[in-house]
Amino acid sequence: MALTYGKYLRLDQLLDAQRPVSDGPEHDEMLFIVIHQVYELWFKQILHETGSLQKSLENGDTHHALGTLKRILTILKTLVGQIDILETMTPMSFNSFRSRLDTASGFESVQFREFEFALGHKRIGALRHYPVDSAEHQSLQRRFKASTLWDAFLKYLAGQGFAVPKDALERSVEEPVAESESVQAVLLQVYKQDALVSQVCERLIDLDEGLQEWRYRHVKMVERTIGTKVGSGGSSGAEYLKRTLFQPLFPDLWAIRVEL
Repeated sequence: MALTYGKYLRLDQLLDAQRPVSDGPEHDEMLFIVIHQVYELWFKQILHETGSLQKSLENGDTHHALGTLKRILTILKTLVGQIDILETMTPMSFNSFRSRLDTASGFESVQFREFEFALGHKRIGALRHYPVDSAEHQSLQRRFKASTLWDAFLKYLAGQGFAVPKDALERSVEEPVAESESVQAVLLQVYKQDALVSQVCERLIDLDEGLQEWRYRHVKMVERTIGTKVGSGGSSGAEYLKRTLFQPLFPDLWAIRVEL
């Protein structure tokens, strides 16, 4: 039997995965489910692309690295755009089914935590939100122990002939990315000496800024929808999300702006 469009995409399973839990069900719960399922699909693709980007950097393949960065940045723009759709749901329509969500919360998105870890934003405390014997905990733990995009970038710079400090190249991958004056000195050399490699630096800045933009829009969407109420799953809602704002993923790339 020929492979059909529906079979290839497994549309039977995909389109059967939207199961509202509210009575009726409430009209906007379908939108809420679809938006968040689509987010998870994009997170899956971003993780796929980030893995490819790390390999390209480690192999010194500037051309493919820039192409993959462009794709990731375009996906991030799409993630931000989806918030516009979610904001067509009024606070009253969300509250019509919110109580039925029980402890379910976007805070539990393992793929988004994996993405943060892959970029170098690692916190051991994030693992405590998942049972130790769960698949989610194991996936996040693997990502916690794995090298990050920043580590691949430093290896890339070294491969391009720049004198990246040994302690930076051998840093613990389980530690969050932190500022380093010695790395900043290398980055300044990159901008002054190599226009192509500096483009990789700029695309990483775009990635950092793009994720911060998504965080900001997420905060405002939550404020618009539930105000100062406690968030789903018992989090502090918008107040928790505000604490995630303006925390750069790649602080060295931001720190050198004053000297360029």
